[in-house]
Amino acid sequence: MRKFAFAYLLCSLLSGVSVAATAATGSAAQAASTESVQPAQAPAAAQAGVVNLNTADEATLERELIGVGAVKAKAIVEYRAANGPFSSVDELLEVKGIGAATLDKNRDRLSIN
Repeated sequence: MRKFAFAYLLCSLLSGVSVAATAATGSAAQAASTESVQPAQAPAAAQAGVVNLNTADEATLERELIGVGAVKAKAIVEYRAANGPFSSVDELLEVKGIGAATLDKNRDRLSIN
């Protein structure tokens, strides 16, 4: 009876070790997978960068700016066509549909150079 109990305990112990090893391997693989994904995302963030109000097209404005959809992007391009290049980022407030909140959300994403 003692041999059976010992064998049962030994089997349970080895099963636990096996499960722990499998979990550790899965965690390591997941960590490696996460590390390989992060560098691929870094260039995308770097590409986002700064949007030049004087050269960006509607698609770029819509894609890169927070709170700017197709209608506001079109209004920005039309304002630029009618009034010439922006002389400052704050001039964006003159565009219909662009308020202070939208400008504040995007100020660090905008340039006029």
